[in-house]
Amino acid sequence: MKIKTWLLLTFFLIMVLPIAGAYSLYVWINAYYQDKNVAEYFDKWTELNQIKATIDNPALYQKNADLQELEELTNEQLGITLYTKSGFILYSSNPLLSGYVGKERMFKGLFDLQQTYNAFTYKEPVYQQGDLLGVYEIQLVRADWVKGVENRSWLVITGSILLFLVIYLAVLFVLNRRLNRPLKELMQQMRIFAKGGHVETNLSARKDEIGELAQSFVAMQNEIEKTRASLKEEQLQKELMIASISHDLKTPLTAIQAYAESLQSRGLTEQQQEEYQQVIVTKADRMKHMLEDLLMYTLLQSTNYELELVAVDAAEFFEMALSDYEPLCEEQGFTLNVFCDVDGLYAVHPKQLQRVIDNLMSNAWRYGEIGTSIGLAAVNAGSYPVWSFDFLKSTLNKQEGVYIIVQNSGQGILQEDITKLFEPMYQADRARTKAGERGAGLGLNITKQIIEKHGGTVELFSQENIGTAVVCWLPPFKGAIKNEMEKNMPSSGLNRCDDI
Repeated sequence: MKIKTWLLLTFFLIMVLPIAGAYSLYVWINAYYQDKNVAEYFDKWTELNQIKATIDNPALYQKNADLQELEELTNEQLGITLYTKSGFILYSSNPLLSGYVGKERMFKGLFDLQQTYNAFTYKEPVYQQGDLLGVYEIQLVRADWVKGVENRSWLVITGSILLFLVIYLAVLFVLNRRLNRPLKELMQQMRIFAKGGHVETNLSARKDEIGELAQSFVAMQNEIEKTRASLKEEQLQKELMIASISHDLKTPLTAIQAYAESLQSRGLTEQQQEEYQQVIVTKADRMKHMLEDLLMYTLLQSTNYELELVAVDAAEFFEMALSDYEPLCEEQGFTLNVFCDVDGLYAVHPKQLQRVIDNLMSNAWRYGEIGTSIGLAAVNAGSYPVWSFDFLKSTLNKQEGVYIIVQNSGQGILQEDITKLFEPMYQADRARTKAGERGAGLGLNITKQIIEKHGGTVELFSQENIGTAVVCWLPPFKGAIKNEMEKNMPSSGLNRCDDI
């Protein structure tokens, strides 16, 4: 039951139960009084008839009548008053009554045994030979009745107080069990978690608001612990990255220092000086490339960094993006096969997408077998170049869009290494890298992040002793995106592409 419903029901019961209990006591006592009234009424009539035999005497209403018998008859429980026919009080057991009373008051209620809270009153006229002599009034005090009423009144008050206390204590017990105790338990669990501990709670099984709160706490705890683990892993990766890059930078830096010191000697020939200078430039370029990768990786990790995509014609853009790699491949000892068969509009960041192709081509000739060919293609879904590996063809028609393919021939990559290759700083087999050309291990991770910021995906396929291919998929440009892009674009137009 929900706490809100339970509290409303409890509040209703707290209001109703005391009233119902008090009413029940009242009904019980009232029924007791009614039964008692009947018995008391007949008892008083019996007592009254005995008294009437004494005071229904005409002689008592004469002057100088002997009233000693009346005085002996009266007591604290019995009061007698004699009136003359004119209303003069002839005798009264109550010393405070004297003088005259009105006839209307005197004759009111004759022959009627009137019942009040504390007494029964009876009046009756006295005649002698048809003449009215006076009226007598008998008052029977209900002492036992009054005492019983007082006792039962205290019983009602005591019972009501006890009923209230029972209800109050019951509500306190239930409130403590259903609300206060679980809330304290949940607060204690939160304190334990705040100090770094892990909490297992069974409060989430409750079917009320506390259960929902406990479920939210458990979800929050799991999310925070997941975030903590992720931050710890990221911190570890950063430490490993700093250590690895520091080591990787130290190697070319040492070579630069050694060759620079050698250039200071006068015993080198002109040819040796040119060779040493070329080595220094090459090593410096390598260090620059590693630092650029590190900067790009750090930038992509920022949640505030978003790529500004622009709409481009696919045929024109990819024709230009895939060009100019042939001289570099020939320089590295490879033959390049280029194929471009795309159309339509795509939303891209030209500079970053070019970086993706550069990274993939760099990996292709770094890990490929010299003397073989490298394939570079951009195709529509369902199309593929004739030179593509057979195991790629089924993957190029999964969904509409453009597929960018970079493949090389060589030893291939083990299946257990494929999923790890997109992790930062991971390299499957450093021995396969050409001497002096091992990178920082960030290229594929940067590629993955850039493609995902385009709304696409990256997959790596490989078979041993055949080769490896990286396939990037980009979704086609949608009209719904255009308005949003134009709203965020600078005023210079869609063809503008900012550098990072």
